[in-house]
Amino acid sequence: MNKKEMVMDKVRIGIIGSGFMGRTNAETVTRYLEGAELVAVAGGTRAPQLAGEYHVAHEATVPQLLERPDIDAVLISTPHSEHAWQTIHAAEHGKHILLDKPMATTIEDCDRILDAVHKAGVNLMIMFGQRFRICNREARRLIQEGAIGRVTMIQEHILNCGGLASLPSWQSLPENSGTLLAHAVHNIDRIRWFSGQEVSSVAAQVQKDAASGNEVSTMAVFGLSGGSMAMLWESWAIPQPGFPRTASASRVVGETGILDVDAYGELRLGRDGKWSVIARQDAIDWKGKGMLDPVRLEAYRLQHQEFIDSIRNGRAPTVTGQDGRASVEAALAAYRSATEGVTVWLPMGGKSK
Repeated sequence: MNKKEMVMDKVRIGIIGSGFMGRTNAETVTRYLEGAELVAVAGGTRAPQLAGEYHVAHEATVPQLLERPDIDAVLISTPHSEHAWQTIHAAEHGKHILLDKPMATTIEDCDRILDAVHKAGVNLMIMFGQRFRICNREARRLIQEGAIGRVTMIQEHILNCGGLASLPSWQSLPENSGTLLAHAVHNIDRIRWFSGQEVSSVAAQVQKDAASGNEVSTMAVFGLSGGSMAMLWESWAIPQPGFPRTASASRVVGETGILDVDAYGELRLGRDGKWSVIARQDAIDWKGKGMLDPVRLEAYRLQHQEFIDSIRNGRAPTVTGQDGRASVEAALAAYRSATEGVTVWLPMGGKSK
């Protein structure tokens, strides 16, 4: 944070990206945040419509939005291959940045982003929204309080039905680097967050969709810096009806207890031979209220408010660019492991292919 920055009365926001997450960002800023206002939208064919619906300005290009002096910060939710140049340009224009995951598609681009925000003295926060869902938050609290002792093992699931056709088509483009980087970086971040350890090694295998040749499933085993270990199973090829409690789930083993974490359901603590329900998230009403259901948006409210508060109070956000880089590096290490048939040790340095 630039020391010359004064506490802001209100942070003026520009949104870059007008798809599913662009609308999520617009709804969150306009309806749920304190100390923030939406000023303009740019990026994507739906940007004019989104700006009109929220009664704010539309800019024809991202550079035009970044040149506006009445914007203090930007929320970037665009195809992954766009993240690096958009974030770097935003920093060069003195804008604080809330950047969707993954941070970038290469380690080199992550480092370029980190250099740019450091030179500009602006805040960079990565959208790891799973940290703000109640079951994950409470699991982290229990771990920090010692409720299960030292974490020794973590099992992560992100299992979905519908195949790659259920995802936006741009996510299957080679330049956007696949579903592990697009989605399972949430799980990698959760491994780091729950364990308090860094990924030190990765051994992985990847299965590809027969029709498109694109990655559709990954299994990976992670060695952690403190001696613990973790496993990730990520797939978009699970037949209906799918497995229960696996859309975003963790099983955490400690020396004295265990946690069963369903980010979209219940958090259960196993200790002294019995289970206890600690927290619960209500089901998201996808058929009725849809993507703007307040239950879904609660995590975004907390996440985005943390970003706004960090700017207004002149401090670093709780989720940093280093967190974003760490998850990207672990995901890229998994890809390399699968391609070369070897265990990959971290750090990989600047080699991301």
